[in-house]
Amino acid sequence: MNDEKIPFWQDDRVLKIAIQGLVVLILLIIISILGTNIIRNFRDLGLTFGFGFLSRPSSFGIGDTAIPYQPSDPYSRAIIVGITNTLRVIIIGIILASLLGITAGIARLSDNWLVQKNATIYVEVFRNTPLLLQLFFWYFAVFIKLPTAEKAIQFLGLFTFSNIGLSLPWPRNYLALIFLLILVVLGVYLWKKRTQKLIEQSSSVQVLSGILMTILTAIILILFFGLNWQIPQFNPTISAFEGGLTLSPELATLVIGLTFYTAAFIAEVIRAGIQSVNKGQWEAAKALGLKPYWVMQLIILPQALRVIIPPLTSEFLNLAKNSSLAIAIGYNDVYGIANTIANQTGRSIEMLLILMSTYLIINLIISTIMNKINSSVQIKER
Repeated sequence: MNDEKIPFWQDDRVLKIAIQGLVVLILLIIISILGTNIIRNFRDLGLTFGFGFLSRPSSFGIGDTAIPYQPSDPYSRAIIVGITNTLRVIIIGIILASLLGITAGIARLSDNWLVQKNATIYVEVFRNTPLLLQLFFWYFAVFIKLPTAEKAIQFLGLFTFSNIGLSLPWPRNYLALIFLLILVVLGVYLWKKRTQKLIEQSSSVQVLSGILMTILTAIILILFFGLNWQIPQFNPTISAFEGGLTLSPELATLVIGLTFYTAAFIAEVIRAGIQSVNKGQWEAAKALGLKPYWVMQLIILPQALRVIIPPLTSEFLNLAKNSSLAIAIGYNDVYGIANTIANQTGRSIEMLLILMSTYLIINLIISTIMNKINSSVQIKER
């Protein structure tokens, strides 16, 4: 038996730790050099580095805000308004782009020639056109060209389109809306359990079907009676719509532009994920007599999700970062407001750090959520 010890300079474990420590040291030296240069440049220009200016009054207005704001509020409040506006665009964009992308992705695999070709044209047009150009199209060629509020285009008597934006019904009772969302989540969960037990336990299916019908009935009752819906009504005195929810042309443009652009990429992700499932899975499911809907629901999608979710995460992250193009159409997101504050105060470095931190935190949250979902659909080894 050989009791000789391996010299530490030949030990792989020691070498790995040493290399990692060296990399960290080099990064710290680079950061120190950059920080020293910034401090020196600030000193030469007679400036100081700090965030104390955030408590001073902002003295500028913000046209479209999701939370109350006045020009007398401090810069910190203006930044919070910008972050809220950005999150509003990102959340709505992710939901709508996912729905449209899934629909277009499945449509591209349809046996119907017309549906398949239309989906292909949509994907190829929006995926191969710059997003900034699309935003300009939606803003200058669509919303700005819409009629005035007095001659607004109405759809079903509920939705109105005009050059002041898109007006739609909106509930007054937010607690009922939250309850409705909880019911929807519960219904989706029960529907998933129902599809898993569809073939094996018919009695369970009947019970779950009854629960789903009860939830559906409750949703319908809340929709029509509990939420106290407000229908937009035009007020000629102020030349604007009262009641409901009105999206400004800038917000509507950004949401529609990001949705159609990102959904085109999501459609390709969905199509690739479905096509990655072995063709034998389709044939075996059809041989069992399952209808195409159940084949997709029970066999194909659970396997395709393992391929779909990682690139889908990248598309969500791209949507979050692309939302910064709002400055091109005048929407006051966190990037546009930070740019205004930097111009007023001259604190460009501080605002740049705030912007980087904001987008980094938002993207890390999206990545964390998607990674959790990705882990839940992966095959668990025993």
